Amino acid sequence: MNAVYVQTNDADANSVVAYSRAADGRLTATGSYPTGGRGTGRPHLPSQGSLAIAGDQLLVANAGSDDVSLFAIDGGEPRLVSRVESGGSVPRSIAVQGDLVYVLNTGEPNVTGFRLAGDELRPLGVTQPAGSDPAQVGFSPDGGTLVVTDRADTIHVYAVAADGTLAPPAHVPSAGATPYGFAFTSGGTLVVTEAAGGEVGAASASSYRVAGGEVHRVSEAVGDTRSEVCWAAIAGDRHAYVTNFGDGTISRYAIAADGALELVEPVAATTVMGAKGIRDEALSADGRFLYALDADARKVFGWRVADDGSLAPVGAADGLPATAAGLAVR
Repeated sequence: MNAVYVQTNDADANSVVAYSRAADGRLTATGSYPTGGRGTGRPHLPSQGSLAIAGDQLLVANAGSDDVSLFAIDGGEPRLVSRVESGGSVPRSIAVQGDLVYVLNTGEPNVTGFRLAGDELRPLGVTQPAGSDPAQVGFSPDGGTLVVTDRADTIHVYAVAADGTLAPPAHVPSAGATPYGFAFTSGGTLVVTEAAGGEVGAASASSYRVAGGEVHRVSEAVGDTRSEVCWAAIAGDRHAYVTNFGDGTISRYAIAADGALELVEPVAATTVMGAKGIRDEALSADGRFLYALDADARKVFGWRVADDGSLAPVGAADGLPATAAGLAVR
């Protein structure tokens, strides 16, 4: 079933809110499903990737109870099948590559490894430090590199061995201040958003080539003229969309063949123009639709992605609490 998932991040009983996705991209709420864990109960969970899809399974980071829930999503409704301790405290981001999973814990920052085995998430016994203020964890497309952005102006890079273990991290200075969310092209170009400490009009994005546990900068920080950019999504390896929390906008960059970035549209789309709140974003698997969570508006907004990268709204679905966080699309 084509669907969109968001977590409530409720401090007493976290849940997943599910929406079915029609052929025209419109969303319809189908239910709320307890994770068995707890969220933080605070608006604006500062992370990207607190939900992640692995085939017919959905993983959810419970930041308030320090564990991860695993749902089966192969049928009509999400079904909770297991929970496991996250390997640290305040888990906020999850990376998946095949059956290999790494969870970013942000209390005392670390990344902790797991293997998906049926209805279980089994600890690998691997933990590595993750800087001082990490925002997101993710794998390169070839699975050979794990990346963590650190708002302390650093990108942490871990080479991944064949058995899933990690080498100690290398630390790469960020091209811009306050690196936050990121996304990869299929060829290994990494696009990173930079919130610039929340300075008005100073948001930017930069790009890097990632291979074999190494990172090489391609584009320096390219400003988008907006404020507090935090999340990134890439369509067709040619278009990077970044959400600007500070004013409810989405900016679009073009990605060149060599990975260089060029700002195309400072405002490619909006949720509530001029109002804070837009956060997580994700593309459908076929790349035809982009969705973004506006936590302050308590809605998920959607757009159709045209061949030229332009965005056309397909409506919004409501019914979310102000604490809602994370976004996963299938």
